[in-house]
Amino acid sequence: MAQNSVFLPEQFLAQMRETMPSHLSFDDFIAACQRPLRRSIRINTLKISVEAFLQLVSPYRWQLSPVPWCAEGFWIERDDEEALPLGSTAEHLSGLFYIQEASSMLPVAALFAHGNAPARVMDMAAAPGSKTTQIAARMGNHGAILANEFSASRVKVLHANISRCGIRNVALTHFDGRVFGAALPETFDAILLDAPCSGEGVVRKDPDALKNWSVESNLDIAATQRELIDSAFHALRPGGTLVYSTCTLNRDENEEVCLWLKAHYPDAVEFLPLTDLFPSAADAVTDEGFLHVFPQIYDCEGFFVARLRKTRAIASLPAPKFKVGNFPFSQLKGREAAQVEAAACKVGLVWDESQHLWMRDKEIWLFPRNIEPLIGKVRFSRIGIRLAEVHNKGYRWQHEAVIALAGHENTFALTHHEAEEWYRGRDVYPATPPSQDEVVVTYQGYPLGLAKKVASRLKNSYPRELVRDGRLFTGNDRST
Repeated sequence: MAQNSVFLPEQFLAQMRETMPSHLSFDDFIAACQRPLRRSIRINTLKISVEAFLQLVSPYRWQLSPVPWCAEGFWIERDDEEALPLGSTAEHLSGLFYIQEASSMLPVAALFAHGNAPARVMDMAAAPGSKTTQIAARMGNHGAILANEFSASRVKVLHANISRCGIRNVALTHFDGRVFGAALPETFDAILLDAPCSGEGVVRKDPDALKNWSVESNLDIAATQRELIDSAFHALRPGGTLVYSTCTLNRDENEEVCLWLKAHYPDAVEFLPLTDLFPSAADAVTDEGFLHVFPQIYDCEGFFVARLRKTRAIASLPAPKFKVGNFPFSQLKGREAAQVEAAACKVGLVWDESQHLWMRDKEIWLFPRNIEPLIGKVRFSRIGIRLAEVHNKGYRWQHEAVIALAGHENTFALTHHEAEEWYRGRDVYPATPPSQDEVVVTYQGYPLGLAKKVASRLKNSYPRELVRDGRLFTGNDRST
């Protein structure tokens, strides 16, 4: 990246000079903003351990450096990035890792710090899903997450990432986050508000991020952020944890928003210092105990993270004005539920008592039990995972359910070439077909989807919208 390619307005630089602690070098800040951003990934521990992943990718000669605040996070350097994008590797396609900027792993690290183990979490501004999927991994797919996204166009991307990572404890909503304080008062054990912001910290990724920057715009954004954090605080149960984060650097959108909340509810807001979140956290900690990460400190994006506790109940807000409408699902129980479970088990799909079966028309869904008390209080875009569609010959199992629920039974391993063909949406012709009529096809031991055997052919069921072209995987064929 050329030295002068990043646009940094003079007024912004003046504000940063004022904001930056004296122990940091302003010249280092300018130099860091001009440097290309290091790429980083987070291993999806819902599917694979860190150790197993490192062993799996060891033949690729990827240079992986640990991210200090996330045991599953690594900065990555690759020689073959131009020949094969990271998103086209087998490990990414099968959900073994998520491409996530290192500093954006901080908020979830803060949410779960000091042994915090929430059972019901809200991610208030969730798309594209990096933090939702990180939360789900920390929860081990147990409990429930309400992942909200205001932008309709981004909800689809959010769902695609949740599905690819094999997550089954998420319910999606599509609201302005300011409704939740009234709609779901004192409902969540923990809330992450990664707030919409002016994006001053992302110039290393987007050189034009500050083209429309102004102090006035930042103050307008901060006004919305105060309304969002107020809503989040009302939706948090007493004793619960709220993490507020942004990818911007000015105090108006960061410290001042948190100080406003504290001033508004002085007896109910406690700041939880992040000084010991990771070994070098003190390099970025503020007087209040927040993390204000300038890009030169850890050579990553600029970021802000605050961790708060709600120490007591507060006065509730007026009831929401929207109508929830009739809920179109009914719960499956007894013999009906047992029949579905037996049929699913036969094809290798299993779940535990934290999931309940629900039905709408001919669709069967699995809902996370911990989200069920919220039904009727808020409108959901989708809950849990769509398990199957009922038809006259039985059940048509859905791709997202196979990715999330397949175990080690009824599987059939594909070769390197066959797996590539699968992701291209083509049928597969194995040398020795499986004996079963319907099998979970795998590569590297991880499910790719469900295939029906038709003579010697395995019929491809990979969703059309996910089909890939171009070069896939690496040059290493390790299928044997």
